[in-house]
Amino acid sequence: MKIAVLLPCYNEEAAIAQTVAGFREALPDATIYVYDNNSRDRTVAVAREAGAVVRSERIQGKGAVVRRMFADIEADVYVMADGDATYDPSVAPAMVAQLVGEQLDMIVGSRVEQHQAAYRRGHRFGNRAMTGILARLFGRSFTDIFSGYRVFSRRFVKSFPSLSAGFEIETEISVHALELKMPVAEVETCYFARPEGSHSKLSTYRDGWRIARTIATLYRFERPLWFFGAIGLLLAAVSLLLAVPLVVTYLQTGLVPRFPTAILVTGLMILAFLCGFSGLILDTVVRGRVEVRRLAYLAHPAPGN
Repeated sequence: MKIAVLLPCYNEEAAIAQTVAGFREALPDATIYVYDNNSRDRTVAVAREAGAVVRSERIQGKGAVVRRMFADIEADVYVMADGDATYDPSVAPAMVAQLVGEQLDMIVGSRVEQHQAAYRRGHRFGNRAMTGILARLFGRSFTDIFSGYRVFSRRFVKSFPSLSAGFEIETEISVHALELKMPVAEVETCYFARPEGSHSKLSTYRDGWRIARTIATLYRFERPLWFFGAIGLLLAAVSLLLAVPLVVTYLQTGLVPRFPTAILVTGLMILAFLCGFSGLILDTVVRGRVEVRRLAYLAHPAPGN
């Protein structure tokens, strides 16, 4: 069985050697790939010295790196982690064994922080909030949807149509698994503080906004009937609310004195019906798209077969 360890990196000179060494010790038969994303330090040189296969992705953003890695690398099992030495490589063999033994498509390394500085309070709150939102939107979720430590089957990787540009890629990965109802699991894993000299590239508010926007966009793509239906119901409710005084006046006098309001009511109701029918049409389109993705997923054998 061919195992590939995928490590996306951006300015990780201080941590990449430790990360490569940890996965080399845990998975001695695996090929370790470091994908550099326009680092301005010695990340590439240090990774090569540590024995990793180093490649580059010029389009900036973790999403672009993951898209390139999934497209380029051929393997049976993929282990993905960050190159910042915050994840525990020693649990990788057990995660791979569980993936193969239970024929799963993804295992998420749910983070258990070992130091208060490892996981900022704002990120912890954002993770809980986004996890709850995802569960409401898609019916089920993971306890740590933003974890960068994951093990994938080949059929997951080769059926995943990556579209994200940045750190919201983890959200898109989670939604892909939930949408296709893949067999998945979570394993608790230690989460360490970065080594001295290594700095986080995350921005609590900027990346939180991008992730929230990604969830809204994915919901519009994956649940268009509910998305546009809700907008249609809101427009219809406003239209009916504005129409009540007009109807009362008409019943009392037989006149419609406020023509601008009447025109607005009519326009809002027309828009409400358009939103409803748009949701119905797009829901049919989405069903066909999900079937195509499912067929692409089924084109590859389960892990261990």
